[in-house]
Amino acid sequence: MIREKSAHCPGFNQPAQARCITVADSRATPYNAGPMAKQKKHPTGTIAQNKKARHDYFIEHRFEAGLVLAGWEVKSLRASKLQLVDSYVLLKDGEAWLLGSHITPLTTASTHVIADPTRTRKLLLNRRELDKLAASVQQKGYACVCLSWYWSKHMVKCEIALGKGKKEYDKRDTERERDAGRELQRAVRNKGKED
Repeated sequence: MIREKSAHCPGFNQPAQARCITVADSRATPYNAGPMAKQKKHPTGTIAQNKKARHDYFIEHRFEAGLVLAGWEVKSLRASKLQLVDSYVLLKDGEAWLLGSHITPLTTASTHVIADPTRTRKLLLNRRELDKLAASVQQKGYACVCLSWYWSKHMVKCEIALGKGKKEYDKRDTERERDAGRELQRAVRNKGKED
C-alpha cells in the first residue's frame, strides 16, 4: 500500500486514491495533449453597414438575426463583398426574408455554382421576435430594415431594426445637429492649439 504524500497534491494520502501526476511527468495521450493543428482565427468586426437606412428612418427597436447562406456567399463576405443600400425585410407566412442585399461572387470561389448575387435570403429569428416584428409592421406603420451585417465568432449575423420614416425636414434637422456637433468639436480642438 502506498501511503506517501505527493509533492504535487498535498492532500493525497489515502490508499484508495491514485497519485497525482503532472502531464510533464507522463507521456502525452489524446486526452491530455494540446491541439494538433493551429486553431483558425475567426473573422471579426462589421462586414457592411446600411447608412442610408440610418439616414431615412428613426430607429426604435433592434434585433439580431442569423442568415441562411451558401458557401460562396460566406467566402465573399470574408472579402467584404456586400452592399446593403436598398435592402429591406419582408415578413411573409411567419418567416422573415431579406431582399435587396447584393453579395458580389468571387471569381475563384463560385466556379461550379451559378451565383445569384441578389437572391432572397432567409432570416433566422425566434417566434417571439417574428410576432413582435409582424405586429409592429402591420399595425403601427413601422418599416423593417437591415442595418448591418457582422461576424459573431464564426457566424454571420444581421442587425435588423424597426424604424419610422423621416420626413424631409427631419433629415435636415439631423444634418444641422450633426454639423453643429462637428463645429463644436472643431472649436474645442482648436482652442487648445491657440493658447
